[in-house]
Order: sequence, then structure tokens, then C-alpha cells
Amino acid sequence: MKQMKQTTRPPDQRPADVRNGAATAAPPPARARKRRRPASTQWAAWGFLAPVTLYLALFYAYPLYRNIDLSLRNYTVRSFVQGDAPFTGLANYRTVFDNPTFAPALLHTALFTAVCLVFQYAIGLALAVFFNQHFRLSATLRALFLVPWLLPLIVSASTWSWMLNTDSGVVNAALHALGIGPVDWLTSPSWSLTSVIIANIWIGVPFNLVVLYSGLQSIPAGLYEAAALDGAGAWRRFWSITFPLLRPVSAITLLLGLVYTLKVFDIIWIMTKGGPADSSTTFATWSYQLGFGNLLPAFGPGAAVGNLLVVAALVFGLVYVRVQRKQALS
Repeated sequence: MKQMKQTTRPPDQRPADVRNGAATAAPPPARARKRRRPASTQWAAWGFLAPVTLYLALFYAYPLYRNIDLSLRNYTVRSFVQGDAPFTGLANYRTVFDNPTFAPALLHTALFTAVCLVFQYAIGLALAVFFNQHFRLSATLRALFLVPWLLPLIVSASTWSWMLNTDSGVVNAALHALGIGPVDWLTSPSWSLTSVIIANIWIGVPFNLVVLYSGLQSIPAGLYEAAALDGAGAWRRFWSITFPLLRPVSAITLLLGLVYTLKVFDIIWIMTKGGPADSSTTFATWSYQLGFGNLLPAFGPGAAVGNLLVVAALVFGLVYVRVQRKQALS
């Protein structure tokens, strides 16, 4: 039998488009595909960044630098004008720490900030949950609750000073109608800090209400319906759905409230000026008293107290960023 020789042809290793008769040009290399951004686009980007950069440099970076420089030099009125203050290092900070007002001011600042944050957040959250029910006149009442937030601080503080006046205030008049004696809200060391805390809580509640109410709008209504079908009551739905899902919004609300409350000055100064006997003095009012409240201003120690507030706000801000990063990774 005659054996036929079979020849095997190597497989066609050409590209599929060439084998099918549709030869196309090879794609250009990666470097060739990259095109340089036009110069006009780059200039446009810098043009949009320039106003923000200039604003941050003029109103944040430079004032912070000047405040640090003030706290490290022995400035007087003369040297402040001429700019020849000697460098003293951390001497102004030691002066602040050794001052007998430091401990009470630190305690008052901590109490003022903590109590205001707790009550502002709790009342704001309760009102946000209440208005989230979308009943009739809900929008009108929400708008009315924004009035304390929209008023100038000097108007709000002056109004509370009149309301809490010992002799002619409406608060003491209401207490008298209930058979309670008058309270020296603004002139008693036992009540002055409480008075400014009440006023600041009233002013800060609308901000918490607005932010937390917007956070509630992002929670799907289907979760509440499913929980209700499972037999969960209103309190259970709040702790199992509302509060956990509102945690990111709550964190940023508390952080912004903390930064704002740390630097509150207008309300305290208008109502009590930090008195009587420094009973309502905080770091914000003490810094102003040191720098501008005396005939011989102490610019260095006043700037040092202000820097302590900056450091406190920065620490809490870094803690917030770290917690948010952990939550994002988990």
C-alpha cells in the first residue's frame, strides 16, 4: 500500500483581523497615544486655583503665621508698631500656664464646649426626627427654627442679656409668677456660665437641626417599612436604623460644632464680659482680655492663648480624619 506523505502546515500566527482579510494598522504605542495637555488648559486650571490659593494665603496662612510670631516674641505697643520685638521663645506660654486664670479658663472652656455640644446635638436630632414626619406646617416651623441662626450674634446676645436681667428680665418675671425668687443670672458667679451656655445652645440648635435633617433625608424609607413589618417600634427603629446610618453626618456636625464653640467670644463678652470674677472666662475671652482689654496689652500671652485654641481644634480635626479613614477601610 502506497503511503501518502502528509505535510503539516504550521498554524497561522497572523492576527485574526489579517487572517480574515481585514488588515488594519497596528495601534500606536502607549507613549504616542499620550498627548500633552494644551498650555491654555493648564493656564485655565491655574486661573481657577489662584483665587482660592490667594484667599487661603491672605486670610489663613498669614494670620496664623503672625499669631505664632506674636506668641514667640515680647511685643509691646511700641515694638508692635516698629516691629523690633525681641525673640523670647516659649516664655509667653510659660507666662500663660503660670497665670492663676489659666486653670479656671481651661475648665470653663471645657464645660462650655461639652455642655453646648451635647444639648445642641440632642435637641437638634430630636427636632430633625420630629420634622422628618412631614406633617402639615412642617416647612413653616423649620423656617421659624432657623431664626436664631440667622440673627446677628450681637442681637441674640443683647436679647438674652435683656431676658436674663435680674430686675427687668422676662425670665425672672416668669419665675416670680411661679413663686420663685429672682436669680442673678448675669451677675452671680454661680449662674454666669450657665447663662451664656443657655444662650449659645439656643443659637446653635438650628445648625444641628438643618444638617441632621438633611442626613435623615438620605436614609431609605424602605428600611423603616421593613422594620415596622418585623414588629420594631419607633424607639427600636431609631436605635437600629436612624442613629447608625446618621453616624457620618453626626460626626461632621459635632466636629463643626466643636470648632465653632471653642472660639465663641461675642455671646460671652456681650452678656458677662467673662465675669463676674472670671466665673465665665474662657480661652476666647481671656485671649481678648490679654491682648486688648488692658491699658498695657500683653500681645504675646494673648496670642499664646489663641494658639492653644488652634491646637485644640486641630487635634480634634485630626482625630475625626483618623476615625473616618478607619471607617472607610473597614
